[in-house]
Amino acid sequence: MENFILNCHKDVNTQLEHILPEATGSAQRLYDAIRYAVFNGGKRIRPLLCYGGACAVGQIDDNTAKIAASIEMMHAYSLIHDDLPSMDDDTLRRGKPSCHIEYDEGTAILAGDALQSLAFQQLTELGDLDAVVNLELIKLLVRGSGCQGMVAGQAIDLASTATEIDLPALVEMHRFKTAAMIESSVLMGAMGTGKATEDQLKALRTFGTSIGVAFQIQDDILDVEAATEEIGKKQGSDTEGLKATFTSLLGTQMAKDNVNELFENSIKSLEDFDSSADRLRSIANFIVTRTF
Repeated sequence: MENFILNCHKDVNTQLEHILPEATGSAQRLYDAIRYAVFNGGKRIRPLLCYGGACAVGQIDDNTAKIAASIEMMHAYSLIHDDLPSMDDDTLRRGKPSCHIEYDEGTAILAGDALQSLAFQQLTELGDLDAVVNLELIKLLVRGSGCQGMVAGQAIDLASTATEIDLPALVEMHRFKTAAMIESSVLMGAMGTGKATEDQLKALRTFGTSIGVAFQIQDDILDVEAATEEIGKKQGSDTEGLKATFTSLLGTQMAKDNVNELFENSIKSLEDFDSSADRLRSIANFIVTRTF
């Protein structure tokens, strides 16, 4: 598994280096900010899930790294915008100053805008892939990141700050905000091989939703239990921001129980896959046991 992770990181970072603009010219500050946001660390969970999805239904090919890089650029854009004062107002990201702190708010907004555009550009440059499949990949990225996914979740999050919210509403919010892009990451990896069946995609969709919500609950647990140095952002920043979290609604132990249940559901959804889905099983285990 370690070699799988290292190879994925290497391939995706190489692809990102290829597509991201060099930090030169009259827009150098913008290009600097883009590269700062993309190459400032991170677990690359979504690219790993993309690779895992490809392995589960076929094999990794030349398009896999491009698709994974597209997903990572969309994720980086979302983090830049999430950290803004008008959003989550976080000054620390991955142990370093947030993009708008390191540069300025306007530059950060533009860097996020550029990364979103580059994510879609990347999907127009895939090789040897059926046009219908290529369009489906774009649709999956739109669904995961836009008003049916991540953006909708952020809107619900903003509207619910400093207000009471029940558990079903919190789960719905994070199905949009977090799980939608995680689900899309798995599906895009599988779809990009051109070999995925409808039954396989249905199972992978269930896997992505379950492990996506588990990812968010684990984040909430770490926000309470982990040190700032471990998680790369200020400990307790969500609760200080008067946001409803799984730990604030359920308590830490019940939140952990929910993580375990969702993990079991995600693994069960892969029961019709053979060892080809072991990468996804291992990534799921990492997501729910990580300490950062």
